[in-house]
Amino acid sequence: MLLVIGLNLSSYAQSEKEINDQVWKSFVEAFNNHLSNEFLALHSKELVRSSRESRQVLNWDQYLKQTIGSDKQDLDEKRKRDLELRFTERISNGSQAIEVGVYKTTYHFANGKTQTYYGRFHVALRKEKGVWKILVDTDSSENNTVGEKDFLAAKPME
Repeated sequence: MLLVIGLNLSSYAQSEKEINDQVWKSFVEAFNNHLSNEFLALHSKELVRSSRESRQVLNWDQYLKQTIGSDKQDLDEKRKRDLELRFTERISNGSQAIEVGVYKTTYHFANGKTQTYYGRFHVALRKEKGVWKILVDTDSSENNTVGEKDFLAAKPME
């Protein structure tokens, strides 16, 4: 029994490291640097995306178009952003994964002001041709109830 538990923990740790290296590190970098195409390349072409406050469900093409528009607006307005992710739940079987966590996005405006937003994300990932891709991505501020306390209580990416 202990051998099975040890193997499961080892497999989980390997999946977590692969997901961090193949998805989350690049996700944060592409988002922060307004790299729309690189950002969407981390997602499955069968993507289901929903920012639940918007009450919309987007496919890959729609999300790319939305991301390009948001990135262009940020660049035009000389607005920078810093995304940080922390995790509350990470489950994987080696080819599929569910990840839940809290994000913190801080916008830096040209006038020197900043604004910070928090939300909870739920993501389903799967390996496609040996590479982890985001298949389902939803997030919500839960009526602006997610905040710094939730963010700090979650586990940082290792």
